[in-house]
Amino acid sequence: LPLCFPEKLWKMLESDQFRSIWWSEGGKCVAINKDLFEMEVLGREVCQRVFNTRHIKSVVRQLNAYGFTKMQRNFQRSASLPEFLAEEAAASAHSQILYYYNPSFNRAHPWLLGTCKRR
Repeated sequence: LPLCFPEKLWKMLESDQFRSIWWSEGGKCVAINKDLFEMEVLGREVCQRVFNTRHIKSVVRQLNAYGFTKMQRNFQRSASLPEFLAEEAAASAHSQILYYYNPSFNRAHPWLLGTCKRR
C-alpha cells in the first residue's frame, strides 16, 4: 500500500537522506528549508519522487489539509546541538525556513501518527 502524506513526511524526517527537512523544537515541529527542499525533494526524477508534485505550494497545501499550522520563528532555539546547527546553517544561508506544527505529529509520540487524518 502506498504511504499517506504524514507517513511519507515522517519517513523523510527519520531518514538521514534529506538535509532540507528536519525535526525542530525537540521533535514537535517540522522545519523545511524551502529552497533546498525544492531542489532535493521536488526536483527529483519521476521514478525517485517522494511526492507527486514539483511545487512547494502543493506540499504546503497537503500540510494544511492534514492539520499542520505554520509557525513563526519567534520561539526558542532547539535544545539539541544537531538541530541548532542545522537551523543556524540554514538561517545563515538566507534560505527561507518554514516551520509547521501538528499536535498529532510528534517525534516522541509516533503512535499519534495514525490520528493525522486529512480534513
